[in-house]
Amino acid sequence: MILLEQMFILFLLMMVGMIGRKKELINDVVCKGMSAIVLNIACPAFVLSAGINKDEYVSNEALLTCAICAIAIYAGLILCAVVIPYILRLPKNNYGTYRVMTIFSNIGFMGFPIVAATYGSIGLLYAATFQFPFNLLFYTYGIKTMQNSSDTETEATSSWKNILNVGVISVFISIALYLLRVHVPESLADAISSLSGLTVPLSMMVIGYALGGMKIRSLLGDYRLLFFAFIKLILIPIIGISLLKLFITDDTLLGVCFVMIATPVGSMTAMLAQCYGGDEDTASRGVALTTLLSVVTIPLVGGLCL
Repeated sequence: MILLEQMFILFLLMMVGMIGRKKELINDVVCKGMSAIVLNIACPAFVLSAGINKDEYVSNEALLTCAICAIAIYAGLILCAVVIPYILRLPKNNYGTYRVMTIFSNIGFMGFPIVAATYGSIGLLYAATFQFPFNLLFYTYGIKTMQNSSDTETEATSSWKNILNVGVISVFISIALYLLRVHVPESLADAISSLSGLTVPLSMMVIGYALGGMKIRSLLGDYRLLFFAFIKLILIPIIGISLLKLFITDDTLLGVCFVMIATPVGSMTAMLAQCYGGDEDTASRGVALTTLLSVVTIPLVGGLCL
């Protein structure tokens, strides 16, 4: 019920973005600026606010367990990504796009807000540990995989400057603040908390704006994409959480792992396809379809698994 309530709230915020597009209150330039604010200001502040939290603490062992879970989850997703193109009988030039869509979920724009609302600052601290392996894989494995499905030559830019971006740096700082019990002045903590409050509404409005430009018919007419959405949003989370339950007894950590697995395809996959010769149209439709369906699948599958 908590997940259902949170997904309904997020859906309403997405509707604001859709309406803003229809009423021409938001355009591509405004949306791009909102995305930049979320990625470079609001979301890092969101992560930092978890490390500043003084009300609850988790052990170093619990954080280490979370890091191991994150590595195991991405290893499992990579294995799934290898198999899925064969299951769907895809054309070879679509292998890379579907593999990237399988691995990289929308943990920043959608995962963090869901975790924060459902599991609080401790859950957000757990979720933050997923960002480093995400970025490391995205700018290395993700680029290489997308290039392998392209007929054109593209230059890779998977440098440490991209991997160690402001989002990942904020994760390191947040964990350091938390582990070292650093006292942060109340005025600074309040400013960071205020900035973090921008994350949920802005990120959902950006997603809603993007969905507002999609035609439902184009999303529902591709049976391969629909089958992929079933695997991505239902089958993988059920199998993944069932396996993790064998080793994890912490309900909060298990819930965070579920959200990290169950969130829809990350919007950055479409940008990656555009830059490195993948199927940009399929990636964009994959983001839109899985985002719409996740409003139902996340609370549904969460109720079955957790």
